[in-house]
Amino acid sequence: MEDEMTFHCPTCGFQACAAAPGEKEVPDDCPMLRAEEALLKARAQYENPETRALALAAARTEADRYPLETRVEEVMSFARRIGATRLGIASCLGLLREARLFQEIALANGFEVEAVCCKMGNIPKEEIGLTDEEKIRPGQFEALCNPIGQAEVLNTVGTHLNVAIGLCVGHDSLFFRHSHAPVTVLVAKDRVTGHNPCAVLYTLHSYYRRLRES
Repeated sequence: MEDEMTFHCPTCGFQACAAAPGEKEVPDDCPMLRAEEALLKARAQYENPETRALALAAARTEADRYPLETRVEEVMSFARRIGATRLGIASCLGLLREARLFQEIALANGFEVEAVCCKMGNIPKEEIGLTDEEKIRPGQFEALCNPIGQAEVLNTVGTHLNVAIGLCVGHDSLFFRHSHAPVTVLVAKDRVTGHNPCAVLYTLHSYYRRLRES
């Protein structure tokens, strides 16, 4: 059963999913053949008015001025299409400058903005069971990143769309799970590459060859 439900879209040479029905051959391991029930369930979700509105706004944002808008512009375009006038920014402490710049842009474009930092709550890391040896700087106080707190505060003020700026891997997962408003990502944190995770993928044949060989 496990083998039957293994999917390999990145290595597919057909891409029948993007063509008109019947135009291209569908490979045997395609989810369209092997996960029909799940895809039918997903398709039915678009009948929900709220879900359909988000999907329509996303598709229209993708097509409008494609590919001329930057992601910053696309976030605002998407927000306007879903009627979001109050944006929430959930940022990492280390990217407050980037959060401030986006806040300035959003305000200049007519949005209300509520922006919250990941360290809010001032929770010691020991509270969730982290040992001193596991800290970034053992022997010092370290505040826990609190994405659930960020989500709950933004829920309280009723943001319409939340924008994640540089939340750590895993912390972003918690924020997505607890946010009442839809969430989009403006910046994916990667301290090593200047927040450009694709740099590793593009240099997998050279500088980051070790990741494929390990």
